[in-house]
Amino acid sequence: MADTFDSLDPATGEVVATFPIAGAADVRAVVAEAREASRWWAMIGFSERKKRLLAWRSLIAGRIDELADLVHREGGKTRDDAMLETILAIDHIDWAAKHAAKVLGRRSVSPGLLSANHAATIQYLPYGVVGVIGPWNYPVFTPMGSITYALAASNAVVFKPSEFTPAVGEWLVRTFAEVVPEQPVLQVVTGLGETGAALCEAGVDKIAFTGSSATGKKVMQACSATLTPVLVECGGKDVLIIDEDADIEAAAQAAAWGACSNAGQTCVGTERVYAHEKVYDKVLHRTAEIMRDLQPGNDGGAAYGPMTMPSQLDVVRRHVDAAIADGGRAVLGGPESIAPPYVRPVVLAEVPETSVAIQEETFGPVVIINKVASMDEAVTKANATPYGLAAAVFSRSAGERIAARLRTGMVAINSVISFAGIPSLPFGGVGESGFGRIHGEDGLREFARSQSVAKLRVPIPLVVTSFARKPYAVRLIADMMRRRFRGGAS
Repeated sequence: MADTFDSLDPATGEVVATFPIAGAADVRAVVAEAREASRWWAMIGFSERKKRLLAWRSLIAGRIDELADLVHREGGKTRDDAMLETILAIDHIDWAAKHAAKVLGRRSVSPGLLSANHAATIQYLPYGVVGVIGPWNYPVFTPMGSITYALAASNAVVFKPSEFTPAVGEWLVRTFAEVVPEQPVLQVVTGLGETGAALCEAGVDKIAFTGSSATGKKVMQACSATLTPVLVECGGKDVLIIDEDADIEAAAQAAAWGACSNAGQTCVGTERVYAHEKVYDKVLHRTAEIMRDLQPGNDGGAAYGPMTMPSQLDVVRRHVDAAIADGGRAVLGGPESIAPPYVRPVVLAEVPETSVAIQEETFGPVVIINKVASMDEAVTKANATPYGLAAAVFSRSAGERIAARLRTGMVAINSVISFAGIPSLPFGGVGESGFGRIHGEDGLREFARSQSVAKLRVPIPLVVTSFARKPYAVRLIADMMRRRFRGGAS
């Protein structure tokens, strides 16, 4: 068995770099080093961690062109999209570093009536070592949503990047070491699926996984043997709903961007559109018109790049073929749009809801636009897949009402994917899209365990939690509670 693997440019097939395949013993050794580093990292305190994280933020910002070029070469996306991804990650580092102390520091809570003689506090303590298994489609932004927040929460991190983007992962770890040279607080292990499985079994205190639902279930199964907690962010079949009073031009532009940015390889991208029958024809025509002008490629004029993972081409082909075989029609493109390593934009219409093209994640520059008679119908169809990651709603008058009925972790109103760029908003899904949250206060707390502390302030004679209590003690307190709460008084 080979002990190295090559990372390839998906557009040209050229080797970007060669990396070792870390075996189980290698991974355990790295986790052991991280265990020691985690103690030091927790000991230096919020202020010093903030200083180091902000230094990392500044380093990445200063070398943003270098990182964006690497993301472009290794993942295939355009340089502008790689730059945008990095910009978002920088903003999240800044937010997590500046808010960790406030969100996770010790805070007092009310002890309540029965324990008024106690002080009650909550503190958030690090897990210790967090294993992060990252994806290839957003090799900076997505794993950094776990890495940054885990580091801000005082944990050491062992990062296993996708085998399609290991050079990006190695770059992130190497630059962090420049601002934290004392201890291996952030480390990388490279390899294939077996390396990720080894990380789950190497004694980490929590796993944060981003990838397919099928692999997420395998991660959960591996972690169940040791009751290692997991955060699982999987795919989606995300929807864009367009009401009759929507801004049609804005909605069509959003549908095109949501469907085709990063070659459609976006877990929160748009794969389904439900447009009100009164505006359906306009939406269909304008979206197809916009997407017709989008050309994939590897040069500066390309709208998006190649498919990063060659096997994904087969999924796209299968879904397009199924949609047409099931009675849908190709408004733009079709099976002929698939020309490896690229997929030209595809717009499908009138696809039955039972089709695999509707029910399964496609992960390519393909969008299905179907007609609905009402927003009630749109919501019902939007919620009819096992996924529940993200959605977008375009409506001048009912956006919030429609959004509240969607079974998703995130919703953008009169925009698309905008929640990902707001560091204070948690990010995650429900159902087959996973559970747990990155980003925001919820993201910081995801990587810390709460500890409740009750401290006696003033001893009182009426003690009930003792075998030395007075015979009448419990009855006295019961009478007091009866008088206080009888009759439904607030």
